[in-house]
Amino acid sequence: MRKSSVFHALLMGATLALLSGIAHAEIVIKFSHVVAENTPKGKGALLFKKLAEERLKGKVTVEVYPNSSLFGDGKEMEALLLGDVQLIAPSLSKFDRYTKQVQVFDLPFLFKNIDAVHRFQNGPTGQAILSSMKKKGLTGLGYWDNGMKQLSANKPLRKPEDAKGMKFRIQSSDILEAQFKAVGAFPQKLAFSEVYQALETGVVDGAENPWSNIYSQKFFEVQKYISETNNGYLGYMLVTNTKFWDGLPADVRKTLEEILTELTVQVNTWATEFSEGDRQKIKHSGTSEILALTP
Repeated sequence: MRKSSVFHALLMGATLALLSGIAHAEIVIKFSHVVAENTPKGKGALLFKKLAEERLKGKVTVEVYPNSSLFGDGKEMEALLLGDVQLIAPSLSKFDRYTKQVQVFDLPFLFKNIDAVHRFQNGPTGQAILSSMKKKGLTGLGYWDNGMKQLSANKPLRKPEDAKGMKFRIQSSDILEAQFKAVGAFPQKLAFSEVYQALETGVVDGAENPWSNIYSQKFFEVQKYISETNNGYLGYMLVTNTKFWDGLPADVRKTLEEILTELTVQVNTWATEFSEGDRQKIKHSGTSEILALTP
């Protein structure tokens, strides 16, 4: 009888210790993205880590994986749904298989400037898009800018017909595909990590990107001309796994929401600054000629 009591006491003690360890285990948030750390999104991911670990010390650990180092362009959404990562920020075109509403962001010349984009995103339709994929396991947490897109190529592009017969790298989007086909070009869907080599080797003749991508990924080194078209918006949706997000303790989720609200303002400010600064760096490099288009 005494041995049995001792055994039960030991078992209970071990169980309590285990439960205590579980209760105090840190929540690990893996943040995977495909761009460089010196971009608005890259800096935003690092600032998220800093703020989350400061304000939720002992409760949350954030691991950041930039430059497709964990999952590439075509794999990160699947990884999120499987729970292999908890936070990603893909370009908006990546979501069209989960909600067709997001295709509005790929329409050419829809938004006059970034301010117009923000008015739409912060309005009822933009906010509804963030929550439109919950039944499919995705919860949108906010929109992060990259910038307005410019067209780069190895020949001058001044008129739509100049693109006829050329091969352009595009993101995986039916709207973008139709846009380039409409001017007689051949759109090629390639992962972001493959773009530099594709431009360098002539697999594609050109691409569309914001200034920060053109500079940080050194696309300007392998493109002779950049037409300042502002033909579309490239932004990201910060998104998480719905089951993971809803399963967080309420206080942790509330703090993370507050952090992300602050962070979105900062990232979008950086995006504007980077666009202006990177355009100047490319201009002064002498490698690519920037073509300012007239109405």
